[in-house]
Amino acid sequence: MQGSKIDIRPLSDKGKAGKRDRAAFVDLGRAFSRRVPNSVPQLRSEELELVDPAKNPFFEHATVQLFIAARDGQPVGRISAHIDHLALEISPEQGMGPGTGMFGYFDAEDEEVARALLNTAEAWLRQQGMTRALGPITMSIWEEPGLLVKGQDHPPMVMMGHHPAHYREWIENAGYVPAKKLVTYDLDVRGGFSPLIQRIVRSGSKNDRISVRPVDLAHYDEEIATILAILNDAWSTNWGFVPFTPAEVAHAGKKLKPIIKAPLNRIAEVDGKPVAFMLTFPDVNDIMGRIDGKLFPTGWFHLLRWLRKPMGAGMRVPLMGVLRELHNSRMASQLAFMMIEDIRQEAVRLYGTTRGELGWVLDDNQGMVAIADAIDSKINREYLIFDKTL
Repeated sequence: MQGSKIDIRPLSDKGKAGKRDRAAFVDLGRAFSRRVPNSVPQLRSEELELVDPAKNPFFEHATVQLFIAARDGQPVGRISAHIDHLALEISPEQGMGPGTGMFGYFDAEDEEVARALLNTAEAWLRQQGMTRALGPITMSIWEEPGLLVKGQDHPPMVMMGHHPAHYREWIENAGYVPAKKLVTYDLDVRGGFSPLIQRIVRSGSKNDRISVRPVDLAHYDEEIATILAILNDAWSTNWGFVPFTPAEVAHAGKKLKPIIKAPLNRIAEVDGKPVAFMLTFPDVNDIMGRIDGKLFPTGWFHLLRWLRKPMGAGMRVPLMGVLRELHNSRMASQLAFMMIEDIRQEAVRLYGTTRGELGWVLDDNQGMVAIADAIDSKINREYLIFDKTL
């Protein structure tokens, strides 16, 4: 009951004790998630992998401590405190920089537990020499950044967080202030775009310098490396940017391969040089909800069948980018519209898709906001990353 002593235990990351602690940490988060309307259970094995130093290459450049809170012997909350050492090298103008620690995996039974967990994470970050805390970021900026503050009324798409609305009040009451807003855009993909967008796309298709092609799955590793090289360049001046390492490139490629459909993922070339890309994933949360995130006894069969032909699935565009040399040019937006239109047509034709989601997008990214507005998409989810001086 509230008011009883709260004990917060740092978890081990070594041997059998570490394995047991990681399982307890993940299972506690899954229990919290089941309480939140419209949440979608994820594969437990994948959640375990994300917090395993031996399996997630994020740990190669991060220091991480996981905590579980208990009251009267019962688990009532969890949190991570972590330092991404690559983020410490980023310019402070981009939101990170020296002294920046983070918290994530935030779940709490009530505000008393929330305050105790945040205090514990902050104390650990101070001990590591950090002077500010950003969060929630679970755990890499490329995984699930931000707290959902708008959009709890519908399920999240693949690789997007989902949180109860009251967490915002608890975090702000602990002295945190919003540092950055991330948004996603919802789009009906059944119809075509405006005449202006259609003219821009037709003009690009007649330009002999431009080629927009599907990802070549026969050369998957090389294509993923090309895409992430463009990403590291295109996003390098964005708020919160931390570059992908070679190990993370390889890990991401392996993890994403089952949901990569060649016609839904495009690389744009100018004069034969790859300069832009757009990734689109079928919303695997559709099937995850139906199998309750469990592979056994029969979930694996339904998941494999769905992956082969995800009919009716919504589509999420989690990442797109254009090389910086083309930023603020007409060609950059033209390439984006060409890729969007190609993918829209293929999603409708092959899978009967009716809905797409673009994001996350920094709400002050003027180029991406302009593209989202031009295709008549609407903001459907908002996330906040909070900041506090330690």
